[in-house]
Amino acid sequence: MSSARARWVLAVTGLLWVGAVAGGMTVLARYAYTAGPLSASPARWPGDSALRPTPGHFLLVMLAHPLCPCTRASLTELQEVMARAGSRVDAHVLFLRPERAAAAWEQGPLWQRAASIPGVTVSKDEGGVEARRFGATTSGHVLLFDAGGQLRFSGGITDSRGHEGNNAGRAAVEALLAREEARAQSPVYGCALEDPRPLLAGGARP
Repeated sequence: MSSARARWVLAVTGLLWVGAVAGGMTVLARYAYTAGPLSASPARWPGDSALRPTPGHFLLVMLAHPLCPCTRASLTELQEVMARAGSRVDAHVLFLRPERAAAAWEQGPLWQRAASIPGVTVSKDEGGVEARRFGATTSGHVLLFDAGGQLRFSGGITDSRGHEGNNAGRAAVEALLAREEARAQSPVYGCALEDPRPLLAGGARP
């Protein structure tokens, strides 16, 4: 092979490699910043919920999928919220438990992570009943109700899938808990709560 032909082959190979890397990075970025659907949430605390608000306290609920890797970041942000809010808020993390799941299926590392956050109560959500009640379809969805039972915030508290750090959703929740004005919604980045069948069948994570 002549030196000119060798240089041409190397140039083409280099361009193909750069294109492949750029394409892969674009796909990853698109995935990381694609939010889940944000369904309508109840404007007031749903009276048929199994959770019971404490009079005079804010109540925060996070709906979570126990196998969603993105939700670890949501729990880290929740820990930041709880460290600042103290006793002003009662917080619950509800982990989806499909109807045909094996015993303790939902009690994995994310359950333990949530349970380690001071002030957070962890429970299972049998069949996703509470998730539907709160209009949550994506893991990591947070709802904040004030002491009067009015919904003040509905959305996510991360900036993208699995990304930890300052973000508009967490800032809004912290401001509202400090009785300041803030946005009422934020995109939710996480796995779908609605269809657990691939997980039950041993398939890939959502």
